Amino acid sequence: MRRYGASTVGTYIASSPRKARPILRGLRRIVKTALPNVDERISWGVPFYWLNNRPIAGYATFRDHVTFGLGGPNLPTQIRKTLEKKGYRTGKKTVQIRFGQKIPEMEIEKLLRRQARINASGRWVRRL
Repeated sequence: MRRYGASTVGTYIASSPRKARPILRGLRRIVKTALPNVDERISWGVPFYWLNNRPIAGYATFRDHVTFGLGGPNLPTQIRKTLEKKGYRTGKKTVQIRFGQKIPEMEIEKLLRRQARINASGRWVRRL
């Protein structure tokens, strides 16, 4: 479910389905803890995080899950396999967390730190 009317991440979370809110709050906490200097804003209608004006990651609420996605290269194969073994669905750059499922905190934190290193190195730069 897209929340195009949300102007802040707090508003987005508050207007999301009740079942999604614990996941959204948890992802927000993980991102801010892993990357304290990250810039939080609404981009493309959803919460997105930027570091040095480059996209790091974002998340969105859907009917029965929250999708966490990277703003850069695809998920590494090893992390993808680990997540799938734990029951999470993955896409090229995304992880689906179903309502009631625990957030894969360790894997999300690894992905965030990896993305920050890639962005800082300039190996992957997306022009917006």
